[in-house]
Amino acid sequence: MSAKEKVNILLVDDQPGKLLSYDVILRELDENLVKATSAREALGMLLRMDFAVVLLDVSMPEIDGFELARMIRQHPRFHKTAIIFVSALLVTDVDRLKGYEMGGADYISVPVVPELLRAKVGVFVELHRKAKEMDDLNAQLQQVSSRLMRVQDEERRRIARELHDGLGQELSAIKMMLARIVEESSAPSKDNLALEGTDLVDRAIQQVRTMSYLLHPPLLDEVGLASALRCYLDGVTKRSRIDISLDIQPRQFPRLPGNVETAIFRIIQEALTNVFRHSKASKSWVVLSHEEKGVVVMVRDDGKGLPEEVVELRTDSVGVGLEGMRQRSKELGGQFRLSNANPGTLLEVIIPRDYGPVTTSAQVSAMS
Repeated sequence: MSAKEKVNILLVDDQPGKLLSYDVILRELDENLVKATSAREALGMLLRMDFAVVLLDVSMPEIDGFELARMIRQHPRFHKTAIIFVSALLVTDVDRLKGYEMGGADYISVPVVPELLRAKVGVFVELHRKAKEMDDLNAQLQQVSSRLMRVQDEERRRIARELHDGLGQELSAIKMMLARIVEESSAPSKDNLALEGTDLVDRAIQQVRTMSYLLHPPLLDEVGLASALRCYLDGVTKRSRIDISLDIQPRQFPRLPGNVETAIFRIIQEALTNVFRHSKASKSWVVLSHEEKGVVVMVRDDGKGLPEEVVELRTDSVGVGLEGMRQRSKELGGQFRLSNANPGTLLEVIIPRDYGPVTTSAQVSAMS
């Protein structure tokens, strides 16, 4: 929202004369003033438009100001809308408490002091404008973060392909040349050197394959998430010496959109990396389930657990890995939860059936 964009202010009073006076007082704010002479008319306005502030008469026939405020607050669009009550009656502490319980932000007594009314409404208008600007910035930040993750995933895919198809092929060619030297050479010392060279190349090829797989497992594109996870967990179990079990339901796990499979794989990958680095666990369990409500992912270990501030995902305590997992879940409209399982830690991700925005590998390539 730009600084010059007008916001809507709803004026509700059953007396047209009071509405006219409010109009005159608030005209200096240069905002869009909308008037309603009854609670029902105000509700109709609220359904059609968004409002920064509602100036609300407490004493109205049929539906009074308190009841109208309660009805306004029940609508999710208006949970944060400022409601200012105007009362011609003596306002007691009980009245104020009732107003605040109904969602009121402030009280104005009649006769209205123009400068006071204008100042209070102006403050809430600016707070609304700043909140809207913050929401817009957060939305833009989330879009940038999501795009960076997609570009990062595609770059991993590209580097993995280059390692496998480029460096991996060169190493294979060197290995064949060394093997030919062994076959054609008659000197024992040359044979030993060539054999040692072949062993070194074998290890280098294996390292390239491992690096390529960790960057982006080809099975993820070729046969899907379930097979890629089975292969990945076999490797992690051997490297980490942590006993990792995998439960996939149903056994014939369906293919998901490309970005969903990548996001789930990365979440599990990062979760198990954290288990290996920080948990001091001996066992870990991974569950992947395709259910009616969506895809459920659970990763648990029997380690030392996490501090409460991390479990509560406090901003100053969450590292890059956890924040990345949470962002991937959020991008797909999912839920991300952490809890201490006594012993160990439980990570849960639930991604709804609609999966949020869906992209394929080809679309990601086109964007990068």
